[in-house]
Amino acid sequence: MTRTVRLEPIPSVEEFAPFGTFIRRPDAHGERRFFSDWLGGEGLAPVFHVNSMAPTQLPAPITKLERHPHAAQCFVPLDVERYIVTVAPSLADGSPDLDGLRSFIVPSSLGTIYKSTVWHAGASVLDRAGAFAVLMWRGRDDDDEFVAIPAVTLVSQD
Repeated sequence: MTRTVRLEPIPSVEEFAPFGTFIRRPDAHGERRFFSDWLGGEGLAPVFHVNSMAPTQLPAPITKLERHPHAAQCFVPLDVERYIVTVAPSLADGSPDLDGLRSFIVPSSLGTIYKSTVWHAGASVLDRAGAFAVLMWRGRDDDDEFVAIPAVTLVSQD
């Protein structure tokens, strides 16, 4: 039987902290928010790309997760209505803890930074096609780990 995970509203920054952080714009004109401490790493160089994706229809299956052991990964919506962030903690052996898998609906006004080593599903958008700017650091051949998982079906929060 396929496991079902209900999409949740966006969590607080504190609740999401084990997985990463959300990029929020400053509240006041002239104010800046820095996220540099989340990114980079010794011997790594920045890689920046823009992706385009078709919309995800719910219910939606997830059959693999990924993580990046040496670098954080940053997604900034360029042309998105809402998007899905799916994360999972790690078990003691480093594999994803599927019992802890959570999935959130994120508004287009927020970006997402996944901490290094955090298991996550690939980016997916709701409502219509969309695009993200993606920034991460590279330099190690082993910084992309993908794992097949038993199918999980994401369903609406309704």
